[in-house]
Amino acid sequence: MKAGSLALYLASGSSARRALLQAAEIPFTVIGQHADESLCSLAQPLLSLVQEIAQLKMGALDFPSGAKAGEEALFLTADTMIWHENSGKFFAKPRDRQQALAMLRASRSGTLVGSGFCLARARFDGVSWQRGEQLLGYDEGFCRIDIPEGWLDWYLERVPFTAVAGGITIEGLGEPFVEEIRGSYSAILGLPMVKLRQALEDFTFYSPDNFESPCPN
Repeated sequence: MKAGSLALYLASGSSARRALLQAAEIPFTVIGQHADESLCSLAQPLLSLVQEIAQLKMGALDFPSGAKAGEEALFLTADTMIWHENSGKFFAKPRDRQQALAMLRASRSGTLVGSGFCLARARFDGVSWQRGEQLLGYDEGFCRIDIPEGWLDWYLERVPFTAVAGGITIEGLGEPFVEEIRGSYSAILGLPMVKLRQALEDFTFYSPDNFESPCPN
């Protein structure tokens, strides 16, 4: 993208979210956040839960240092959660191998994966960052992944299962076991890209005019 556009800061450690932004040629810098997600109640629909967690993360950003007074930037937080209708339970990131096994076995019947994000503009006033307008987005997809018993140990030895919702990855090593996908593929990965594009356009960050012309062949 052309120089001079707002900087975008992604407060997420998700490699899938980074890959989605990179593939779309959206420049960003990764920062941290220190939200306590346990503060959010699970007694709510998938959409409102992931958006609430994304907003909670937005309120707990580790803002970048070295900004100049008057500098503006965009900040992006996101959350992904899995709803398993058969058990009536949410699947977050498994805490250990035993929980990952239970989630992966349950996922053979299919799960609904929802991803929400919060995108906010903030301005550095010379002392601290002050958040202004923010936009929320959400999308979801249905995924059925069937890892046979004989493959489960192989899968868990190679996939960072405690870093992904439900222990599920649908790309790379997980892709040979994906039986069905419906809905938003990018939301299943962790970031609803269509809704994010629209939000970035609303902030005049992302448009065809922001990109340099490609080099001629």
